[in-house]
Amino acid sequence: MQALRHVVCALSGGVDSAVAALLLRRRGYQVTGVFMKNWDSLDEHGVCTADKDCEDAYRVCQILDIPFHQVSYVKEYWNDVFSDFLNEYEKGRTPNPDIVCNKHIKFSCFFHYAVDNLGADAIATGHYARTSLEDEEVFEQKHVKKPEGLFRNRFEVRNAVKLLQAADSFKDQTFFLSQVSQDALRRTIFPLGGLTKEFVKKIAAENRLHHVLQKKESMGMCFIGKRNFEHFLLQYLQPRPGHFISIEDNKVLGTHKVPCVLTLNQDGTVWVTAVQAVRALATGQFAVFYKGDECLGSGKILRLGPSAYTLQKGQRRAGMATESPSDSPEDGPGLSPLL
Repeated sequence: MQALRHVVCALSGGVDSAVAALLLRRRGYQVTGVFMKNWDSLDEHGVCTADKDCEDAYRVCQILDIPFHQVSYVKEYWNDVFSDFLNEYEKGRTPNPDIVCNKHIKFSCFFHYAVDNLGADAIATGHYARTSLEDEEVFEQKHVKKPEGLFRNRFEVRNAVKLLQAADSFKDQTFFLSQVSQDALRRTIFPLGGLTKEFVKKIAAENRLHHVLQKKESMGMCFIGKRNFEHFLLQYLQPRPGHFISIEDNKVLGTHKVPCVLTLNQDGTVWVTAVQAVRALATGQFAVFYKGDECLGSGKILRLGPSAYTLQKGQRRAGMATESPSDSPEDGPGLSPLL
């Protein structure tokens, strides 16, 4: 008789991860719930809900009758996610800590803990996403050693697992999973990938998970939560007052205290040209690439080309220069002075 497949599910104390664990139980797997504590509320003056979230995750495990574990990645989160977040802001960039957190914490630290310490055949999360593998294919996956030799070969992935958008396009989270490694992705199950948020709530209501169903949607920074962002940053960064200035007429639109000095001093390895104008791009953000419903991956934006406004302004100047009649015979036919 084949042993039950063991799936370790990350529990956040919210409704999505709770229903993910429930669905795994329904599929007949041996499920273990793990809550990750990644932020030390004693180190700051804001409101951190980690203790309440941990209690809610433990209660989910009691209701589902599955083992519960708690792990702390406070040090790893600080070193790999939050320090990078602060460094990016000091350089005048706009970081995305949720993408970095998924890469280094959930799909690296937690992934290795589940596989190496708990003996998991696969991990699962409550993300709205899908992969190209069925469950049984996930269980058959083994660690694939990265190719050695030529530089280009180290980026070559054979039999790659595809990261696919969720059925609920409004809740799709592949953007935030775009940096997850192939090694982790091929051993991950996303039980909510084919469901809508409303149906997930319905499942929770029908299965005594009311305590997580009533919680508000998490909208803050990964594992830190929602708070006054400027005040929060100033607990860790020196104030650097400045102005927000319109590029159209140089008018001062407002003031800020956090670092906003733009420094473009690194060369990117890949240049990407947008077919259509993209609003509000900023260095430090991630450019995520899609082919249909497949998320191909992402890269950090290190340098920006001219904005649509700058290009339009240049076109207007060029048009005016071309249309202006020549006032001087020395200019020759069809020539006009530069503006």
